[in-house]
Amino acid sequence: MKSIKEVVKKKPWLGWVIFFATIVVVFLAGLLGSSIIERRTEANLILQNVKPLSEWEPRNEVWGENYPREYETYIKTLDTNFRSKYGGSGKIDMLEKYPELVILWAGYAFSRDYNQGRGHYYAVKDLRQTLRTDVPQPSTCYTCKSTDVPRVMNKFGIPEFYKYQFKEMGHEIANPIGCQDCHDPKTMNLRITRPALIEALERQGKDINKSTLQEMRSLVCAQCHVEYYFKGKEDKYLTFPWDNGMTVEAMETYYDSVGHVDFVHQLSKTPVLKAQHPDFEVFKLGVHSDRGISCADCHMPYKSEGGVKFTDHHIQSPLNNISNSCQVCHRESEAKLLQNVTERQDKIDELLKMAMASLVKAHFEAMTAWEKGASEEQMKPVLNLIRQAQWRWDFVAASHGAGFHAPLEAARILGNSIQKSEEARISLSALLTKLGVTVPIQYPDVSTKEKAQAYIGLEMEKLRENKKVFLETVVPQWEKSAEERHDKMKQDYNQGSGYKK
Repeated sequence: MKSIKEVVKKKPWLGWVIFFATIVVVFLAGLLGSSIIERRTEANLILQNVKPLSEWEPRNEVWGENYPREYETYIKTLDTNFRSKYGGSGKIDMLEKYPELVILWAGYAFSRDYNQGRGHYYAVKDLRQTLRTDVPQPSTCYTCKSTDVPRVMNKFGIPEFYKYQFKEMGHEIANPIGCQDCHDPKTMNLRITRPALIEALERQGKDINKSTLQEMRSLVCAQCHVEYYFKGKEDKYLTFPWDNGMTVEAMETYYDSVGHVDFVHQLSKTPVLKAQHPDFEVFKLGVHSDRGISCADCHMPYKSEGGVKFTDHHIQSPLNNISNSCQVCHRESEAKLLQNVTERQDKIDELLKMAMASLVKAHFEAMTAWEKGASEEQMKPVLNLIRQAQWRWDFVAASHGAGFHAPLEAARILGNSIQKSEEARISLSALLTKLGVTVPIQYPDVSTKEKAQAYIGLEMEKLRENKKVFLETVVPQWEKSAEERHDKMKQDYNQGSGYKK
């Protein structure tokens, strides 16, 4: 075999080929080395703070100075343009869409106003604007709406915070949901800042400090996206009803054991349980949770920028980011995945409407029975069935992602809801006949939000005018107080000392 020297001597052009090939290889190797060094430098800079953050720093823009990538994606929660078939990032008037809700919540503030929520950035603004906060409410309502809450809890004490009236605490609450709610300001590790979740897990014998990072990527969401109630007539202590478990039946058993009633229905006198938003509980009953997926995996998927891998803080529906949220695991096309989700949601929506229609009739029939002289003894088993049926319907309706998170469980619960409300209606039919009433009864026309609200006696123009006065006179005072507090924080921050109290 001839040596390279002999080959080149015989074919000089081959020498030039080897020469230029060597130059190209060296150049590419240098480029690769430079890129690696640059990416490593970027990665090392990710946790280098511009200025230290105080323990309870509520301002998201201050965190953003240290973590610009996360902040820039977070403020995209301002975007309200995305619409899916059943949700999205914009406000949707749910009472307009489903007038039956007005009747189901007759006697409760939700019958005045109920919208699909916008992004986290709007949390405080939307809370101030809703007509639901015009009835006496405790400060507990603020718990999941603002990064100011941990600061204020630290200032006043947790039980004392809950006891304040909603409007008494308004000047303290200004910053929307954000960085401080889920992160330790020194290490950026995920942390729980709301005590209700820690307390609920402790009652189950669980230590949240032993949670894995993957578990924490759901538990930080479970601080708020859960079922809860305000315990105690005066204390209004935020409590998760998880002592018997997190299924719809287990939480119902808990509520029954403590005699909890959210409101007595205006028409049927049913002692109703109003579900809040049991998103985490329903998610835990689905296949994605069973496979170890976290909330953040789909709602805040990882993304890369240069050499830095970070979490996308544009918290949103995965349907607006299927490529990063779904196709990390699934190989089907975006169109196919969207079709799969929509098909499940369509079936759950069909059952939800059936459950609502049956419940609305049950409330009217119970009202008629009372009007015709039914006794407490005759009505007690009927009202208990309506309570159980409405709790099951609301559990699914209020857990906004049930049609995707756990469609089989959601269908089972709605099936039980329909069964129980129809059992109530069969009993009511017999009772009404006994009372001399011809069945079916004549149901009123509540086919629109306006007709339904008028039927239950809500004076909506007056309520809207009162809210307008509140927004124009009280809220500006709260905002002025917040600005003064922020100016003081800014002075401390510029001096490098952070906000102290």
